[in-house]
Amino acid sequence: MLYAKRFFFMIIILFSVFPHTFAHAEEKTIYDKRMALFKKTEALSQIPWYYFAAIDNYERNKKQDSDDEKVISIEVPPELWYGLGNSSMIKDERLIVFFNGKGKDGDGDQKADPRNSEDILHTMANYLLEYGQTKDDIKIALWNYYKRDLSVQTIMNTAKVFKEFQDINLTDRDFPVSIAHNYSYRSTWGDRRGFGGLRIHEGTDIFANYGTPVKSTTYGVIEMMGWNLYGGWRIGIRDIYNIYHYYGHMNGYDDDIKVGQVVKPGDVLGSVGSTGYGPPGTSGKFPPHLHYGMYKDNGKSEWSFDPYPYLRKWERIAKQKD
Repeated sequence: MLYAKRFFFMIIILFSVFPHTFAHAEEKTIYDKRMALFKKTEALSQIPWYYFAAIDNYERNKKQDSDDEKVISIEVPPELWYGLGNSSMIKDERLIVFFNGKGKDGDGDQKADPRNSEDILHTMANYLLEYGQTKDDIKIALWNYYKRDLSVQTIMNTAKVFKEFQDINLTDRDFPVSIAHNYSYRSTWGDRRGFGGLRIHEGTDIFANYGTPVKSTTYGVIEMMGWNLYGGWRIGIRDIYNIYHYYGHMNGYDDDIKVGQVVKPGDVLGSVGSTGYGPPGTSGKFPPHLHYGMYKDNGKSEWSFDPYPYLRKWERIAKQKD
């Protein structure tokens, strides 16, 4: 009894002397919780954690009202989880198997609950394992699950980014042109354009001198580069938030830039130019500027939205770093 009292007294003293140490040890961010579950699922399935992280990230960012504090956002369709004949949605795994459902018990409570984070990841792992463990196997599994090429492409790109940086908490941003150079911009999204037929302007024009460095604003993968009739020399980057970033009218590319490359905020992509509105090599039909566009994907369709508010925010972030 005496030893127990002394031990308790010592704990109180340590906590009062080093309160921040104890608080930090107990503190776990939502990213820590997610990563712990991804790593656990990897250990059980032998499928790399970054695939589960990418699927979860894709599901979270395709929702209009996504809850960023929700640990796992994957939602398996009820008919796939429970099986077509399990109309009462009974969570007993044996019954789910009987009705050819995919739901699995991941935490050992004898229930396969589609709202339980461990059950969700265990179910997704088993679904992927039906096809195999290689990269190509996983792509086939994802196509059969989503029935959509862009969904598969986005998830595989995000997995590539997570693998590269060994992290899922990638929230840094940068401005798309060097703030050390002169530039100007205003909200031009939705303005009318006449070249190639009447259409709206799907982006923001950032005016700057020839040669001003153009930079990646986000973490992502380069999906497209080359000549475009309207955009001249352009680059397209798919980020980890289901957003496609379009850079147009560039003068040229950085020597190290290539399709499939993982990029991070601040990576130099090329420089400002005035290319476009004609066959390859056409330049000078308008003042030099970067056309910066953003396109959101919700798992069904992709659409352009105004990048101006984001550019203002990222400009402030870049100036604080400078």
